[in-house]
Amino acid sequence: MDKLSQTPSDPAPPPQRDGQQWAWQIVESAPTALVMINGQGRIDMVNAQAERVFGYSRGEMLGQAIEMLVPERFRATHPGLRASFFAMPTSRPMGADRDLFGLRRDGTEFPIEIGLNPIQTEAGVMVLSTIVDITSRKRLEERFRRVIEFAPNAMVMTNSQGRIEMVNAQTEVLFGYSREELLGQLIEVLVPHRFRGDHPGRRADFFATPSSRPMGAGRDLFGLRRDGGEFPVEIGLNPIETDEGTMVLSAIVDISDRKQREERVRASLKEKETLLAEIHHRVKNNLQIIDSLLNLQRLRISDEGVRAMLSDAQNRVSSMALIHQTLYQSKNFQAVDFGKFINALVPILIGAYAKTPEACRISVNAQEVAIPLNAAIPCGLIVNELISNALKHAYVDGRQGEISIELRDEGTGLARLSVTDDGVGLPPDLDLAQTGTLGLQLVTLLADQLDAELDVHRAAPTRFVLRFPKEPIK
Repeated sequence: MDKLSQTPSDPAPPPQRDGQQWAWQIVESAPTALVMINGQGRIDMVNAQAERVFGYSRGEMLGQAIEMLVPERFRATHPGLRASFFAMPTSRPMGADRDLFGLRRDGTEFPIEIGLNPIQTEAGVMVLSTIVDITSRKRLEERFRRVIEFAPNAMVMTNSQGRIEMVNAQTEVLFGYSREELLGQLIEVLVPHRFRGDHPGRRADFFATPSSRPMGAGRDLFGLRRDGGEFPVEIGLNPIETDEGTMVLSAIVDISDRKQREERVRASLKEKETLLAEIHHRVKNNLQIIDSLLNLQRLRISDEGVRAMLSDAQNRVSSMALIHQTLYQSKNFQAVDFGKFINALVPILIGAYAKTPEACRISVNAQEVAIPLNAAIPCGLIVNELISNALKHAYVDGRQGEISIELRDEGTGLARLSVTDDGVGLPPDLDLAQTGTLGLQLVTLLADQLDAELDVHRAAPTRFVLRFPKEPIK
């Protein structure tokens, strides 16, 4: 021991035996401060790291009572603790569950961890203390504690048995408990009674495969206040590795305000949907009244030309009324299922214009294509004009044939509508924009309004193809 106790200014000669030399080199170059004391509590050996940590030279420490390295506030109790260790010497950490501090030569204190190891020597049992300066760790822990303590969300840490190990100030505010009331309690104290039966199993599942994730994906979560009141929450789970094993840090957010806003938005949307449904219903009814007035006027007129014009006007009004009826019966008031509209319109037009049921057949191949209301009305009028025009003019002099209607989504933001008939065809010199019939003039005007591309194949067969955007008209 005398050789290990030399000061740096008087270095120890190397031991004679290789084993002793290696032992000394290991002790001297250890990154941890090593201090050996005898049964009387006096320092018998120190290494270079002990000099650096405490600020004393080796010569200043050797032979002195170990209490010279202990802050004055702990010195009175230290001899008794030391005597207890020598009474039952075992390798163990010193000061379990206590914060330990060392005292430097300049009088400053610093947090430490100490491991105690009894050593049998010729002079009797001694204790070799390994001393680690944990100032940096404590600083990080304090920073972590402050971040947690002053976090805007409630933070609760629980161990694998589900007992609360730590809470922050916001937890006290949110749940109404004091810190002392929560520490050591099962986390289920914060869970409503209706969910407590399932919670231990869910907690066990988390600890079986711990990972950072939101809790209860796809479920509504609730917290329970001290006064028994429930409130909706969102919870983030984060596993934390500690000396006591894996724990879980839960970040808990009260989302009562958000839920109330969402409920108000839902109520507002429901109210608007009801209002829109009522508007479409009233528009449809008003258009049906107009249709009835036109029909009464038609019945009072004997001129067949005027009667035909009134009948065309009736069908145009019916077409617009049908669009509003389709919307009224739909859950989506922003767009019309145009395929459904076409299937409903065709029987109406057959009843109005087909001379006999056998005059022509109508086949419909219409996909479900959603079209905004301000585009659906002009498009509906175009369909009305093309079908009614084919029924009136394509099959004359007893001709029979077929009208085919096709609607599909082209997948590029465009819809494609085609109306085809195998009737007499259109005159080759017919200018659709300047024709004397209102129907075909409407088709070109409404196509422009839709910003649509209109292709016309005049005969064998006659085909109108309309490609138009599915977006609302600006």
